[in-house]
Amino acid sequence: MKVVVMGCGRVGARIASILDHNGHDVSVIDLDPRSFRRLASDFNGDTVLGTGIDEDVLRSAGIERATAFVAVTNGDNRNIMAAQVARLVFNVPEVVCRIYDPVREDTYRRLGFTTVCPTTTISAQILDHIIGASEALGTTSRDPVVRAGGA
Repeated sequence: MKVVVMGCGRVGARIASILDHNGHDVSVIDLDPRSFRRLASDFNGDTVLGTGIDEDVLRSAGIERATAFVAVTNGDNRNIMAAQVARLVFNVPEVVCRIYDPVREDTYRRLGFTTVCPTTTISAQILDHIIGASEALGTTSRDPVVRAGGA
């Protein structure tokens, strides 16, 4: 499988390194050449300097034969734009986009994009842990529960 990963932070480097280790053809795109140091020392994939919203950069990374595209930079706008380009311009079958803003994430998920929102995922895990611990200790709150994302 050919996978293009945009963003070589901790998450992107981990995804790329694991996919590469498992025998997949991986290209990683990042704006900062120092970011590629995060890749595993035995990484055999390609590294491409640039932004994943640039069609020429995407072509250099092999997007035209990609079966998957992963957008995991720290910028929601960049991730969303790159995901749209990968899906709509290059017809990549599997596109996954990290979006930190829960409202935006919900919007793009409803438009048919595969999205991951660390904000809601981590909040839910923490709340599950705290509520579970509270129940185990036999303590309860008299105040109404405030749900993640609301006040």
